[in-house]
Amino acid sequence: MNRLLSIIFFSRFGQVLVMLLVSSNQHNFLAFFYQLFTPVYFLGPACFYLYIANFVSARTRFGKLDWLHLIPAVLALIHVLPLPFSPSIRWEVIANQITDNKQLFITERSGNFAAWFYYLGRPALLLGYLCASWFAVLKSKTIHTLISDSDRKWIFFFLKAGTFFQVVSFMPLIVWDMKEPMVNVSFILLNCLVLLVIVVFILHQPRMFYGYLFVSVDLGNDAVEVVKELPEPVVAATLVSKKVKLLPDQLSTYSDSMKSYMENKAPYLQNDFQIVDLAGELDIPVHHCSFVLNNLLGKNFRDWINGYRIGFFIEQYPLKSELMTIEAIAYESGFKSLATFYNAFKKETGLMPKTFFSQKKVS
Repeated sequence: MNRLLSIIFFSRFGQVLVMLLVSSNQHNFLAFFYQLFTPVYFLGPACFYLYIANFVSARTRFGKLDWLHLIPAVLALIHVLPLPFSPSIRWEVIANQITDNKQLFITERSGNFAAWFYYLGRPALLLGYLCASWFAVLKSKTIHTLISDSDRKWIFFFLKAGTFFQVVSFMPLIVWDMKEPMVNVSFILLNCLVLLVIVVFILHQPRMFYGYLFVSVDLGNDAVEVVKELPEPVVAATLVSKKVKLLPDQLSTYSDSMKSYMENKAPYLQNDFQIVDLAGELDIPVHHCSFVLNNLLGKNFRDWINGYRIGFFIEQYPLKSELMTIEAIAYESGFKSLATFYNAFKKETGLMPKTFFSQKKVS
């Protein structure tokens, strides 16, 4: 999933770079970078769709047919290869068309295939995959059942932002003379305004991006194992420097409170539940929660909460196995991905789910 995201952002970077090269009259580099990024342009829409489709269906690997989406990128690669029969390209004309803010609709031939391959192929891919992405989300059966609220917020934010920037690229079709001062200024202001709204939204909703765009880092220190569970870098930094000293009675009280809350409230069924949420609910400092887990219970937060999820799964599976798959019950138990579920189940029971339940039937 992260690789798909990186290709999408790399494609956008290529468009900005090419525009900067043209604007600064660096036409000597234009041919190289334009042809370098062309296959990425044709791959970007497919990656956008595959990211969303796999996300809402809770898949972590490509299906066999998913690889067919790479065909346009392969054709684009053939398009830009310097073959013996490759035609000469008028880069000055292409630069002029890019200057007119028509990077998506370059009618000049830019490779081995005819000009229509680019000026019809790219818009068709953008529109086609954009429609397919919305269809995948709106028709998804898991969007309201198997994925969490944070997942839904993220995927709708990602889809809406991507839709805006892709639709804006079609503005030259509506207003072809982008050289008009008022039109050009309005176009720039619209983009800047939307970017400003996105930045303000990110500043007010930073946690929505953790696990998707922002990821935690393993600092390689046993004392800060909890950093893997915390999104807030400030809290994580505090854990490194904070020395915890708790009396035996405090340890016991904290431990009992944490166990009681997990057993009675079952917050582990929320796949985005973090140690910072637990600390907030119990009004216990985060580093104290971490200390209790590591020193009294002998587990980090992830293994501890996954233990509760596995217990819930083992209770629910015999009741729901005829109506739901193992994977669906795993998501219902609070797991965010199948890989995490299977690893946690093996770690907790020493067996894989099917083997575990088959042995349980025999006994």
